[in-house]
Amino acid sequence: MEFDLTINSKKRYEKFKKKVVESKLVWGLECEDRWCVCESNEYEDAMVMPFWSDEAYARQCTINEWSHYKPTPIPIEKFLNNWLYGMGEDGLLVGVNWNSKLIGVEIEPYDLHKELEQLSEGKA
Repeated sequence: MEFDLTINSKKRYEKFKKKVVESKLVWGLECEDRWCVCESNEYEDAMVMPFWSDEAYARQCTINEWSHYKPTPIPIEKFLNNWLYGMGEDGLLVGVNWNSKLIGVEIEPYDLHKELEQLSEGKA
């Protein structure tokens, strides 16, 4: 079962990278000028800020304790040049295209930045 979750998480991660490079948008969850952050599923004492490639993916996670958040678009240039650096400085991980059970890839902001940059330059 866990193996399937890992495979599906990786597929959603690859889809995230391709889609955000094409659409030039990343989706986060925002509420009253605060963005959604939660504890890591993978690392002890780590915090994760989740993002999605589509508004619909983000919306499926606006349940339970996240029900008051709303999907909010972020231009990819701003995401690459401001958000990921800031998250790296703050020691946050990036959650990528999590499913409604809040399961998905967690990655270092600098690693995601590098992969998105390579993809947008056609090197990946």
